[in-house]
Amino acid sequence: MDVEVINKRRRKKDSRYSSKNISFSASLPSDVRGIFADSICAVKYSVDPLADFRASIVEMIKEVGVRDWKEMEELVYCYVVLNSSDIHGLIGDAFMSLCSGF
Repeated sequence: MDVEVINKRRRKKDSRYSSKNISFSASLPSDVRGIFADSICAVKYSVDPLADFRASIVEMIKEVGVRDWKEMEELVYCYVVLNSSDIHGLIGDAFMSLCSGF
């Protein structure tokens, strides 16, 4: 099970987040501020968590408009704090694979 951060505006328009894919939502930590403060978290069961994390991260970068490294760090923080330590390596791998393209 992974928790992905989803922008509220995007979720309403996107059929990929139908009830058959999301089991429930979770709350962001209270210390999340800035561009991610209005986002929600969706708990999702995945057969390919690395690919799903990558897709979710790319979606957040585009939808929210991550502009600098500080905002990227905040996004990493959101994914790490919301997910079990068992999958932190996958989250790191997903972010690093995306950063190698910058």
